[in-house]
Amino acid sequence: MPVGLDLLEIERLERALARRPGLALRLFTDGERAYAAGKGRPGQHLAARFCAKEAIVKALALDVFVPQDIEIVGGGADGTQVRLHGPAAARAAELGVQVRISLTHTKVLAGAVAVLE
Repeated sequence: MPVGLDLLEIERLERALARRPGLALRLFTDGERAYAAGKGRPGQHLAARFCAKEAIVKALALDVFVPQDIEIVGGGADGTQVRLHGPAAARAAELGVQVRISLTHTKVLAGAVAVLE
């Protein structure tokens, strides 16, 4: 069962987003940005979603990372789901797998694990 793991310092992503305003548009879908915008510290939630995307890339062994092809939907008590598009969806179909994720964050670090089932 392939697994992917990623960790990120939240402040590092927050600094990058502040320096490059267009970066959020490139890395996150409209839904991901809207979800994070409704939280007290949006960068914390975006960092966890970025980690999930990286973990999924590792689990699927994708050659190219296209952030918009991996969408992290929902969160909290509602659970978190993955929507794959483009090459990421094609790779999951080729492998005959579904992607499950778990996100976490502290004040300092965000992390995610992706498991292929």
